[in-house]
Amino acid sequence: MSLAAATRSEVTKQFTTSMWWILAIVLVAYVGFTASVLGFVFAASATGALGDSGPQFPSEGIAGTLYSTATSVGYVFPLLIGTLLVTGEFRHKTLTPTFLATPRRGTVLWAKIMCGLLVGVLFGVIGIVASVGPAAGFISGYGLDTELTSSDTWALLGRMLLAYVLWVLIGIGVGALVRNQVGAIVGVLVFTQFLEPVARAAASFVEGLSDVTRFLPGAASDMLVGASVFAVSTTGEPADTLEWWVGGAVLLGYAVVFLVVGYLASWRRDVS
Repeated sequence: MSLAAATRSEVTKQFTTSMWWILAIVLVAYVGFTASVLGFVFAASATGALGDSGPQFPSEGIAGTLYSTATSVGYVFPLLIGTLLVTGEFRHKTLTPTFLATPRRGTVLWAKIMCGLLVGVLFGVIGIVASVGPAAGFISGYGLDTELTSSDTWALLGRMLLAYVLWVLIGIGVGALVRNQVGAIVGVLVFTQFLEPVARAAASFVEGLSDVTRFLPGAASDMLVGASVFAVSTTGEPADTLEWWVGGAVLLGYAVVFLVVGYLASWRRDVS
């Protein structure tokens, strides 16, 4: 089977199951709620509507920070869908007929990568709409500039879309490496929701640790996007970061490493 035919097969398998739209709904709810809460707090604080209580955030840069909620808190969703794209086949024993139809396993993995690119773009658009919609509503409601006519804002949204695609590819690599679906999902959630956040928080108190944590996947994603709710101090000043393309290169590096190691260590093994 050719790569084009294998890719069509992977796309069909992906969109004839319910998992993608279930995750999409949860993504909209989670990112939309977070963007709404932060939109209210940031915009109200910047305009003084909250009075003297709490930190005062300057209005400059608020729009980009709030829009980036889709990646700073929602990146786990493209990571999960990429992981499920592979581990679902191991769990439901559908990978055996897939390999029988396409004996070249490298072609199958490439087909999943091609499918992952499409899924990443789709989830990226959904995540961006979920964050930009409510955030822009609160920003506009408090009389601040939504910056939606700025080329810098659209460049930021484009980098967010790229981040989603790269996260899906990392998920495919994780799924190829860790065949057990439950183990892969638990590992993804533990790392993204506990280990890395704790490490990045600790970097604020341990001198020199930030030089390491800035190259963790989530931090690299924030670096690629160029904005994050986790990179704003109580004064509203962004934390010191590297260039956006460095974050993109680091995130791409993670994707390549997981895909290559997954292919060499697990993908070519017999399917039980």
